[in-house]
Amino acid sequence: MVKKSLIHREKKRQELEQKYHLIRRSSKKEISKVPSLSEKWKFHGKLQSSPRNNAATHLHRRCFLTRRPRANYRDFGLSGHILHEMVHACLLMGATRSSW
Repeated sequence: MVKKSLIHREKKRQELEQKYHLIRRSSKKEISKVPSLSEKWKFHGKLQSSPRNNAATHLHRRCFLTRRPRANYRDFGLSGHILHEMVHACLLMGATRSSW
């Protein structure tokens, strides 16, 4: 299981990302539109002054059941280990077992 502090940190990052999403998107659009370099630096400074964890790249996809951050499948939202167990128990529709 994952520590509660890591789960709390991840929730905090998600809230920050939602809060600053529109500000980041508008600043990036303005940077691409403005022709002068000094104006670009002004908007770039505005992006840099916001909190660091507000970017979507700082978020992790985690397993829905175990909250494991690695080996996640986007289609199911599960880690590989749990996905394997659920497929072998025939709990997932459309997924086929492989044996060789």
